[in-house]
Amino acid sequence: MVYDPARMRRRDVFDVITEGGAGTVKINDIPAYALPSPADLPANLAQWEIDPSRAALLVHDMQQYFVRPFPQEMAAELVGNTELVRSRCRQAGVPVAFSLQPGGMSPQERGLLADFWGPGMGTDPRDTSTLERLLPGPEEKTFTKWRYSAFFRNGLLEWMRQTDRDQLIICGVYAHIGVLATAMDAFTNDIQPFVVADATADFSAKHHRAALEYVAERCAVVIDSSEVLS
Repeated sequence: MVYDPARMRRRDVFDVITEGGAGTVKINDIPAYALPSPADLPANLAQWEIDPSRAALLVHDMQQYFVRPFPQEMAAELVGNTELVRSRCRQAGVPVAFSLQPGGMSPQERGLLADFWGPGMGTDPRDTSTLERLLPGPEEKTFTKWRYSAFFRNGLLEWMRQTDRDQLIICGVYAHIGVLATAMDAFTNDIQPFVVADATADFSAKHHRAALEYVAERCAVVIDSSEVLS
């Protein structure tokens, strides 16, 4: 498939780079903004609380390709908050999983994503690899991320059922796309989602705030990293 950069409508977000008819996408630099503080969080409708015997942690798409566009200081804060959450989950015996998008997807694998985001990332490990500070441990699961929802066609739901987990703590990027879709899919499957506000990030503070408000009002509990298993 030949991707036509002229028809893509998100040039403020990414550029399509074509070579010999093939294409990859470069996500543009994301302007710095302050990650949400506890005072910034929207009011939750659900009053769920994390139970270590019921919960699992999902580190969502924390790959070099998706985190690199953030300013260095912002990325460091995002990664640090995610590290804190994972550390507490490990200490509490909460199983940890990662969603990782594959590079170099064929047009058939990419499907309708191509109409909104172009061909996606290539196969360079400098893009596809998980951030070094968040590499999965030997007992931690990885699931291929094919669509917005981390539950799509990869066994994540089955793994949660097999491990008797009906709560999902979510960290990662991007809040208004995959994080939101994954939270909604968890809710649809009667899994209580907890979105960690300052361990997620987005293209802008506006996108981030909109995502947190949406899930808090419809499908999830929004919390600060300091609240997770504290």
